[in-house]
Amino acid sequence: MFTDFLYLLRDYGMKTSLNEWNSLLDALELNLNEANLLEFYYMSRAILVKKESDYDKFDQAFYAYFKRMQETSPFPAQMKKWLEKAKEATQFDKDEVDAIWGKMTLDEIRKLMEQRLKEQKSEHDGGTKWVGTGGQTAFGHSGYAPKGIRVMGEGHLRSALKIAEDRNFRDFRNDDVLQIRQFQVALRKLRLLSNKDDAPKTELDIDGTIEETCKQAGQLKIVMERPRKNQTKLLLLMDSGGSMWSYAELCSRLFKAVQESTQLKDLKTYYFHNCFYENLFTDPSCRWQNRIKSQWILHNIKPEYKVIIVGDASMGQSELLEVDGNIDYYHSNEKPGLYWLRAFKRQYPAIIWLNPLHYKLWEDYYSPRSLKIIKQELPMYPLTVSGLEDGIRELLRKSI
Repeated sequence: MFTDFLYLLRDYGMKTSLNEWNSLLDALELNLNEANLLEFYYMSRAILVKKESDYDKFDQAFYAYFKRMQETSPFPAQMKKWLEKAKEATQFDKDEVDAIWGKMTLDEIRKLMEQRLKEQKSEHDGGTKWVGTGGQTAFGHSGYAPKGIRVMGEGHLRSALKIAEDRNFRDFRNDDVLQIRQFQVALRKLRLLSNKDDAPKTELDIDGTIEETCKQAGQLKIVMERPRKNQTKLLLLMDSGGSMWSYAELCSRLFKAVQESTQLKDLKTYYFHNCFYENLFTDPSCRWQNRIKSQWILHNIKPEYKVIIVGDASMGQSELLEVDGNIDYYHSNEKPGLYWLRAFKRQYPAIIWLNPLHYKLWEDYYSPRSLKIIKQELPMYPLTVSGLEDGIRELLRKSI
């Protein structure tokens, strides 16, 4: 029965087993969803979803499979027309209404509603008997009842397709977390551990302890060593806005991985738009009041810092090569962008460029000439986990 739904679930990344699928078929055979698509949505999700990170995958697969289906309604077209616009609720005694409907089960209410649908011949508003609006029946549009079935209008119980389409569980996906973790694993390779000769020996030297203990025929001899501290310092320059909006999510993962990394002794982050000149910026908006002089960075941030520039290198050729090539109409540049790129290259031997644009497009005939120029000036790597790993090897190779 609709086995293609099983394969679609797997296509969306769910590892649905045949045992789980057979359990779903058994539940359908017992009519546990009461031939209702909304109930089927909740039932199948309860059976097939094993972990919270699969909720969003299930919603996407469910919506893709069932979006062409129309949910059937037991209500005649004329009835729907009567219920389209709700009237204001009439005055009522809450205790009395609760006493009428509170003791009834949902199944009893459903059967009573079906009976009323057969008997009702006209539009009705208010009251405690008919299917209508603004009343106190357990079935209808608006009004009040302690329990019941909403007909038409905006209710708490929405359609199965609407719930699936909303993808309320997208934040529970583990895909992004895994990618951030992969970036963090790659960043660990940036560690440069060293110790100070004058620091006290406060950490256990495991290898030394084992070696000395073996030399003494198993008699334990503790060997201590000076603590090793991570000395890695990173200067991160990120292109913000414009064509980079297409890569915002990917760059966000890298930025989050760097920010959360415990492998860095110091991290400094600045931003630019397309190309940087006399000024960089302290926030992604690149507002003029948040500028900082590039020359100040060159003078105050030491050459021991490793530099990662992130951008698609797709600026106009004039922005890179010409005086006053700055795309910002209100601010000119006395020196071309290429001058500043080379200035950073001279100051920081360990410098790379990470490009989110797919590497196959770098040598394309239609690729920006600016990209090809920058690629000749700096080692350029794709903004992928493997690209970051290759870039880190380059940074370590050129460390001073």
